[in-house]
Amino acid sequence: FIYLDPEPKSRVEGGGQAGPTSGRDHGDLSRHRSSSLEIKEKEIREKGSEILREQLDAAKRELKLKDKECERLSQVRNQLEQELEELTASLFEEAHKMVHEANVKQAAAEKQLKEAQGKIDVLQAEVTALKTLVLTSTPSSPNRQLHPQLQPSGTRGAYKHVGGHVRNKSASGGFPPSPGKPEPSSVSIQPAAKEDREMDSVLYAEFLMWKENPSVEHSSAFLSRIYREDIGPCLSFTRSELSQLVQSAVENNSLTIEPVAMSALPMVKASAIECGGPKKCALSGISRLCQHRIKLGDKGSYYYISPSSRTRITAVCNFFTYIRYIQQGLVRHDAEQMFWEVMRLRREMTVAKLGFYLTDQG
Repeated sequence: FIYLDPEPKSRVEGGGQAGPTSGRDHGDLSRHRSSSLEIKEKEIREKGSEILREQLDAAKRELKLKDKECERLSQVRNQLEQELEELTASLFEEAHKMVHEANVKQAAAEKQLKEAQGKIDVLQAEVTALKTLVLTSTPSSPNRQLHPQLQPSGTRGAYKHVGGHVRNKSASGGFPPSPGKPEPSSVSIQPAAKEDREMDSVLYAEFLMWKENPSVEHSSAFLSRIYREDIGPCLSFTRSELSQLVQSAVENNSLTIEPVAMSALPMVKASAIECGGPKKCALSGISRLCQHRIKLGDKGSYYYISPSSRTRITAVCNFFTYIRYIQQGLVRHDAEQMFWEVMRLRREMTVAKLGFYLTDQG
């Protein structure tokens, strides 16, 4: 490190010792330069400060805009979140409602399925029983369960439902014999003579035409003849208006026949209207001991009928039951066997119309 003294340098330059004037000039120049520098520095600082203030103001303005934008985006976000929550709640509520409705419908469907299966089982059992009854009945050897008038006296008296007509097998039943009348004596059953028969070609041709398209409507020549010759006369009673109602109920498969016992008379429902009485037939108007009564469809009215009227109605019901079996395809016999069974049922109606009917023996 070398220290240089400025004064010797001044002496060398000036050729001697420096005077006070030159020192002052030099100091003034230095001060002037220093002042200029300070002014420039001050100006530079002021300009820098102004630029910085401008930049700061711009940054503040930009920051305010950013804050506003952030606030706006925050509001949008809050609104979207709220809408999303409402939508989610609505979807969950709708899903819960749909699941509940589906469960209700499923339960109802399962209940209906069980009921339908139960009805199907019942119908299948009834069809099987009806097939058994029909297939075991032939003109030469009729099924006694299918034809109540052939039942022996000891087995009568129970309800029988055939083809929709509810009736009692007994032709009398439920009442003791009238006083003053002798008890029917027992008769010995004699061997029946062989019955010969000859087919009517016209009747058979009409039956074959009907069998091609079987129906219970009496527009065909086959049923039109039977209505005219058998059904109409058999169901023609003194009270014509009630006779028409009975025939309609038989055709509609809505007739009910039930026995009336003496002990059951006081227990008749108050809502049911009874016509006739135990000793007067509502159809013929004749005073007879009425062991049965009929009900037409869903009407709350009962009509007492005599044994003869009951036999006539039953004969027509048997005929309609058999032709309905043929219509439903339950009868597997050939056409000739069906024809002779129809002829036998027509004979029953004719005999019943003439006033013949079976009674219990003792």
